[in-house]
This record gives sequence, C-alpha cells and structure tokens, in this order.
Amino acid sequence: MKKYIWNCFLLLIPIFLWNILLVKYLPKGYSPEIFWENIPPLVKYIENISRIIVFALPALMLLSFETRVQRAGIRTYLVGLVFYFMSWGIVILYPESLWSTSQIGFMAPAFTTLIWFVGIGMVGQKSFIKIPYISTLYIILSILFVIVHSFHCYIVFQRFVE
Repeated sequence: MKKYIWNCFLLLIPIFLWNILLVKYLPKGYSPEIFWENIPPLVKYIENISRIIVFALPALMLLSFETRVQRAGIRTYLVGLVFYFMSWGIVILYPESLWSTSQIGFMAPAFTTLIWFVGIGMVGQKSFIKIPYISTLYIILSILFVIVHSFHCYIVFQRFVE
C-alpha cells in the first residue's frame, strides 16, 4: 500500500496549494469570469480534457529518484516551480509593470508550467499499471496542454490590447 502513496501526484500538491492560496490576488484579467469569456469551444474542450489527464496521470506514476534521468527530473521540476512561482509573484506584486502588461509576462504563468510538467515526466518513468512509455506520453500530453492553455492566455491578452 505504501508504494502507491509515493506517486508523482505528490509533486502537484505545492502547485495546487499555491494556486488555491494566491488565485484571489491575481490581476483582473486572470479572474475566471474574464479568463473563460468568449473562448472558442474547441479550445475549452481540448484544454480541459488535457488538463484532467496531466493532473491525474501522475497518480499512476511511481515517485522515484533512482536513475540519473529521475534526479535530473526533480531538479527540472524545482527550477520549473521557481519560474512558475516567480511568474505569479510578478503579476501579483507588480500588475501594472511592463512585464505584467506585456504578452509574455501575462502568459508566463501558463507557459512556465511546461518546465515542471517535464520534470514530473522525467521523474515518473514507471507506473503502477503497465503503461508503455508513460514518461514520454506524459511529456507529450503536457506539451499539448501547455500549448492550448497558452493559446487561451493569448486570446485573453488580445482582448486587453484591443
């Protein structure tokens, strides 16, 4: 039973806590009523389905740091967390700054997730059930999610520029 508890979903807990605690401090453009307004249905569906998969799949991935790739993965994950937390911190603390009002700054909380997703994929090389190439599959699905999520952010940002 203990081996099932030590899965890569544990790596998502700091991200969930961060989001839950700080989402209320994000600038207006990130609020759910604005962020989801007038988003094409196909973008919504792909984003939400891929989100469910990339946040659920780590529960099936064994958390281990035995191999060189897994150890590199945890370092990649930690670097990704730093960039992700910084991207949120800047838009929260300095919402009117050049960075926060730029396209890249506004979208940073979306695209910086790719770094920690790749880190999770590198760590989770094995699964509790037989899923061939789970690490590669996870990274590919994460890339899909980040592309669509970033495109969603791009759409929202363009509304502010117009």
